[in-house]
Amino acid sequence: MKKQISLFVPGRLCLFGEHSDWAGMHRMVNSEVPTGAAIVTGIEQGIYATAERADRFLLTSDLDFYKGQSLDCEMDTEKLLAVARQGGFFSYVAGVASYINDNYSVGGVHIHVTDMTLPIKSGLSSSAAICVLVARAFNQLYQLRMNTKGEMQVAFRGEQRTPSRCGRLDQACAYGVRPVLMEFDGSEVESRGLTVGNTFYFCIADLCGEKDTVRILGDLNKCYPFAETEKEKRVQEALGRDNQEIVAEARRLLTEGDAESLGALMDRAQENFDKKVAPACAEELTSPILHSVMHDEKIRQWIYGVKGVGSQGDGTVQFLAKDEESLRSLIDYLDKERGMPAFSLTLKPGRKVKKAIIPLAGFGTRLYPASKMVKKAFLPLVDTDGMMKPALLILLEQLEEAGIEEIALVIGREEEAFYEQFFTPLGEENRSKLNEDARALEQKLVEYRKKIRFIFQEGRHGFGHAVYQCRAFTEGDPVLLLLGDMVYRTGEDRNCMRQLMDAFENSGKTMVSIHPVPLDDVVHYGILSGYWEDQEERVLHVDTMVEKPTDDYAREYLAVVNAKKQKEFYAVFGQYILTGEVFEALEENIREDRRSGGEIQLTDALEMVRDRTGLAAYRLNGRSFDLGLPDSYLETVASFSRRESAGR
Repeated sequence: MKKQISLFVPGRLCLFGEHSDWAGMHRMVNSEVPTGAAIVTGIEQGIYATAERADRFLLTSDLDFYKGQSLDCEMDTEKLLAVARQGGFFSYVAGVASYINDNYSVGGVHIHVTDMTLPIKSGLSSSAAICVLVARAFNQLYQLRMNTKGEMQVAFRGEQRTPSRCGRLDQACAYGVRPVLMEFDGSEVESRGLTVGNTFYFCIADLCGEKDTVRILGDLNKCYPFAETEKEKRVQEALGRDNQEIVAEARRLLTEGDAESLGALMDRAQENFDKKVAPACAEELTSPILHSVMHDEKIRQWIYGVKGVGSQGDGTVQFLAKDEESLRSLIDYLDKERGMPAFSLTLKPGRKVKKAIIPLAGFGTRLYPASKMVKKAFLPLVDTDGMMKPALLILLEQLEEAGIEEIALVIGREEEAFYEQFFTPLGEENRSKLNEDARALEQKLVEYRKKIRFIFQEGRHGFGHAVYQCRAFTEGDPVLLLLGDMVYRTGEDRNCMRQLMDAFENSGKTMVSIHPVPLDDVVHYGILSGYWEDQEERVLHVDTMVEKPTDDYAREYLAVVNAKKQKEFYAVFGQYILTGEVFEALEENIREDRRSGGEIQLTDALEMVRDRTGLAAYRLNGRSFDLGLPDSYLETVASFSRRESAGR
């Protein structure tokens, strides 16, 4: 049976920086033109589809929008280009398919559009959304190993083969519903996701007017690459220096969560556009409908700010509402009193990781007979501060440093009294013998108990089963998972846990920590392969997970290629950020009694999540130390306290 995938790509809204994408292109001729900058976000409306491999390129739908029409074309570049050059909705998908066919060895795909909640021709880039969707379908079905920027590039190149000649900020929809900072320097484009410090309630409305985007772009382009008149100088100033300052301020306010100041900045950005840019295309950018809405006193009571969208003009308008209730009132008023269809866009802070899980219920067979008396979690180590500590205490201190507020220890019910004893205060006689540092640490142990919840694993059915016992504890929130027989040493200011938590909060995907291992050692590890999402080569899009492969298999199929075209191999480091999707997969495997090696495995659930919604890996700057084998424990005792032992 053919593999079928589900896809969703949203439309996009340019919050700040419209026109700066093409303006920055003119640096290729005039280096005095400032670089362009924009903040763009995907919206909650978009295009939904399924896709599967096929012999031809097909796009079908049962939606009324398509009026029973479909596209059915051979995977032949010239035939696809002929469709692309005709214009219209099918031209976009044909343009992308032709570019893919020119540059990759692929067959066809059948894309079936199941829903479209995105308004067409509204300045929200439905064309870019369908282009990204086609690029993503080929990428996932044929494992082309394109990262998000790669999909954006293919979508842009494909749309350039149509009569539309889209702007380069349109494909930011590839990032999903999150704000993205884009910078344009000649032909180069840089993009990176932004974090949001608070909830922002945007409203987007169709002004139901008319505008000639081709005319707007044509008139504004006359101001480049060299400004010859005062009017042209003001356009370059507004889209250059002024825009850079506005975008930098908007980025700060989004990160800090200051909605009121961001709304005021929207007003200021629109005022600057009207003053310096609109005169260059007065017939289109006078925008009477837009300005009537901007100055509507009833609307102003509900909003912090307002500005135009896209190429500007009387197309679409964006508002920043004061709160959720104001947003509902605004949408209702626009629809009923102004006759303007409107919908919401809510930008929310990234999901914060505040909870951690440490499974500790294993017997420690490989450490027998010591494990009869000493749990792995209490094996002693000399920490970097010179104090002898049980491994569990080192983990707890690092969790506190990382900002974790609640901790679940998964133990056997018969072990509860033993663990409770560890957190019970010393008697005064023994406490009085401790030095000042030791007494402070003793007090911290008592405080740690307030954060800890014991969760009992009834029966030993595998690592995945132990983790699943914590589902109620997570309350649907993302959670940090540590291994109970490992300790960690960072190679930078942030400890390893904080590094992974920060990476997750920027990504939102289930995340596995990784570290490089020599090819000769891959047989001892779970190995992950994929392609880098970022220039720093820290975030890996995972497309393959294999447990303890042979070196021949790893060399052929599991290498990760770095910027120097070198092959590297990455193993699980021992820390995870688990989302609700992982617990759903674990529940499914427990219900169906799906086991590997006779046990419920976390790896199996992660593989299900990877296949369904995607999995990311993060290369930590640090080193993990194993306590689970006699030889590895001996090495940990010798090396752990040495700061220089941390990896890259």
